[in-house]
Formats: sequence, C-alpha cells, structure tokens
Amino acid sequence: MFSHIHPDNYPEQLSNKQQDMAELFSHFTMPVAEVYPSQPLNYRQRAEFRVWHQGDDLYYIMFNSETKEKFRVDDFPVASELINKAMKGLITAIKDNQDLRYKLFQVDFLSTLSGELLISLLYHKPLEKSWEQAAKALKVELSAIAPVDIIGRAKKQKIIVDKDYVMESLNVGNKTFIYQQVENSFTQPNAQVNEQMLLWAQQATKDSTGDLIELYCGNGNFSIALAENFTRVLGTEISKTSVRSAQINIEKNGIDNIDIVRMSSEEFSQAMNGERQFRRLEGFDLTAYNYDTVLVDPPRAGLDKDSVELVRRFEKVIYISCNPETLKENLALLTTTHKVDKYALFDQFPYTHHIEVGVILTKK
Repeated sequence: MFSHIHPDNYPEQLSNKQQDMAELFSHFTMPVAEVYPSQPLNYRQRAEFRVWHQGDDLYYIMFNSETKEKFRVDDFPVASELINKAMKGLITAIKDNQDLRYKLFQVDFLSTLSGELLISLLYHKPLEKSWEQAAKALKVELSAIAPVDIIGRAKKQKIIVDKDYVMESLNVGNKTFIYQQVENSFTQPNAQVNEQMLLWAQQATKDSTGDLIELYCGNGNFSIALAENFTRVLGTEISKTSVRSAQINIEKNGIDNIDIVRMSSEEFSQAMNGERQFRRLEGFDLTAYNYDTVLVDPPRAGLDKDSVELVRRFEKVIYISCNPETLKENLALLTTTHKVDKYALFDQFPYTHHIEVGVILTKK
C-alpha cells in the first residue's frame, strides 16, 4: 500500500504537482512559483487508524479510498517518528488488556515537533471506571516514549486523562511561537511546511502598514506569526474551541495587538456592511481599523461570493488555499481588481495530488 512512499519518488511527484499547478493557473498572469518541499518521510503530525480485532490479535488498518479494500498497518511512513513509536507501544500495551481493547474501533494520534503526544481511543461501548484506571496506567507506560495524554471517547462520553491538547513550538525565522492544539480541532498536519508557510507570509508582509484582518483564523496560526508586522490584528473564527485556543496562544506568546471575535466570514461581512449588529462585537469599533491587509485560509470550498466581495475592498490580500480548484474560481473574480504579486506552492501532502497554494494580491 505504501510502496510509492519513498524518498527516491519524491522529486518527480513534486515536479508533477508544479506542472499541474502551472496548467491550472495558466489563464492568469502569475509570477514564478516559489516551491516549498516537504520532508519525504515522517512529515505528518496527525494520523488516525481503524482497529481490527482478529482472535487474540489486534492491529491497525486503513482503507483504500477507491476499492475500500483494507490494509494492515504496522508502520506508517508518512507519520512522525513519534507516532510510529507510539503505534507499536500502544498495541503492545493494550493487546492483553480487556478494559482497553474491548470494543475499541479507532485510534487517533496528534504529535508535535515539540515532542508531545495526544492519543484518542474511540469505543463502541460505555467507558467504566475500570477503563479510566487502565488508561492512567497506559499513560504512565507510554510516557517512556514521550509526554503523552490519553482521551477515551464513546457515545456521549469523553474522558480526559490529564488534558485534551498538546503545546506545539514552531520556529519561524529567528523566533519560536507556541500554539495550543486541541484534539479534534483543525491544525496544519505538516508542521515543518507550516513553518515555511508562516515565514513566507511573514516576510511578504514585513513592510506593511495599517492593520491585518484574518478570516478563518483558527487557533491563531497566522495571526500570531504576523502580528509584529501590523499595528493591530483582528481575527475571526466560528469554532468556539479554536477561539479559546487562539486566546491562550496570544497570551502564551506575549502578544498585545491581536483581538479574536467568534464569527464566520459571512457574519463579519454583514457587520462590516452594517447589515446586522452582533452582541459578540460589543466593545469593538470596526470603523477604527485601517483595513489595509486581509488574510484568508478558507476550507476546501473556498470563499463564497460575499466573502470575495469583502476581501476585494482590501489593498493587499493574502490567500492560503488547500484546494487550488476553488482558488482558481476565486481568482477569476479577485484578479479583476487585484494583481498577483507572489505565488507559492507548499507541499503539505506528499505522494497525493493535494498541495497548498499561497498567493498575495495587491490592488491594481
């Protein structure tokens, strides 16, 4: 299943992606692409596996997305070395422990460059007190691999053995930023490429004036790294969990010029247009911001029409896209008022057809 995942194959597949992107954006006037490769192995900080029970045996499986055929997975070369170590240690620890293995159907791993690990165990059974005691013992056993926390999930149940998050450290230029990453919340899966994305955006906005507005700011991934380049930063995010993490991350990094409001890009557009008033914006004077730069990192669906109209008001647009097809659709509108100054490819997902694209546009 993983025979194609090999460092010898990586340069060719990255070259193919560059050609695909050149063709996709050939109708636009684009600068030469800046290409940021990934490590060829052990680059993913997240992984999830189904668990297969066969007699006394127990092992991880994955499914072929096209054929639905299942494959046994003992090693996962795309996942971090920390996850690979934990995969083996976990199976060994729970194979003969009925409290931990009975009705276990999925395991999720979240690791960090900082060396922390979070493991979520998902069950088709209620979790009793005996499970919690066994999970605490498991945490102690796995701590020989890394600082680890355990979460148990079942229907309408979530048991946390100590905490449900990790603290990541990302090096951007000559600075290190700290980010809380919570279980089941979005984080960039390829942390080292994320560091390159942050540095690219930071350098591209170095001599900026005015304020930065970030839509879909998540846990503050970009806002925190870019804050030093702007007078003020206003981030919007709809997820309560991500907003809480963003507030924690702002404090952890000692930053005093970022505000986060919990609202969607559509709601922010309505507030900007004076179409609706939001209690969540009490204390915020949206007219006081110098709306010079906007950063968007939308989901795969891209920007809706109203959000495109909103970002077109800004002098500079930083667009980070996980779906080049929807970026192409949005660029068809954005390039009527803006020109593309910078264009970068970030290979977050080696050995797949997916690639992250960054563009920076300025008003014509």
